[in-house]
Amino acid sequence: MKPVLLGVAIALLVSACATTTSPTGRRQMVGGVSQAELDQLGAQAFAQTKQKEKVSTDGRQNGYVQCVVNALVAQLPPQYRGVRWETAVFVDKEPNAFALPGGKVGVNTGILTVAKNQDQLAAVIGHEIGHVISRHHEERLTRQMGAQTGLAVLGALAGAAYGDGAAGTVNQLGGMTAQTAFLLPGSRTQESEADVVGQRLMAEAGFDPAQAVNLWQNMMAASGGRSPQWLSTHPDPANRIRELQRDAPALSGVYQQAQAAGRKPRCG
Repeated sequence: MKPVLLGVAIALLVSACATTTSPTGRRQMVGGVSQAELDQLGAQAFAQTKQKEKVSTDGRQNGYVQCVVNALVAQLPPQYRGVRWETAVFVDKEPNAFALPGGKVGVNTGILTVAKNQDQLAAVIGHEIGHVISRHHEERLTRQMGAQTGLAVLGALAGAAYGDGAAGTVNQLGGMTAQTAFLLPGSRTQESEADVVGQRLMAEAGFDPAQAVNLWQNMMAASGGRSPQWLSTHPDPANRIRELQRDAPALSGVYQQAQAAGRKPRCG
């Protein structure tokens, strides 16, 4: 009976999936999870991270990051602008950042030593927000439904719908938390797409898109010319720099229009 019920659950999940188009025109398979459920999972992963990591209480750091986030969010599609975006700065030397469905952004203090100005920080955060608006988290969950027989996602959804007890029961079988599901690196395709979406977003917000190139040059220099461990699943840094250099001239007009329209962030 249990295999039959599981098969029905999987069939229902798969039937709820749909083929859609990402912001770059790429076809992607998403579905089976509502936006409200995605937002709940994002909030859960964010809360778990804040419990595990030391959160900075430095007012200047937090204000700086929030200022950049606010400028970027102001240029998002309406369904994302209407979300109350929350940021947290984590005291961690690893140069990393993330964004989650539901308007959650986390930035390690280590990234502030690599991103030398507000434009470079916008390149980092724009990339992470690019994952959210490109629906990469939903795409990943959809893929996991098929790859892991749906148990991991069912556990997360059970927790969102019926509480921790139900989530724990299913997760004993599937073995995945919201934090694990949402904070694992994306595929190289998703990472490249987030670069494209994030660089355009920063230009629309009034940040210089050419500074995305400088950011990655700084990142390479800080790691002794090697890709940091947390970027092991990302595109090759040298190729990434070339692609950002390729796209920057075409986005200069977008940047100039944003500046002319008064979008001139002063985050410090």
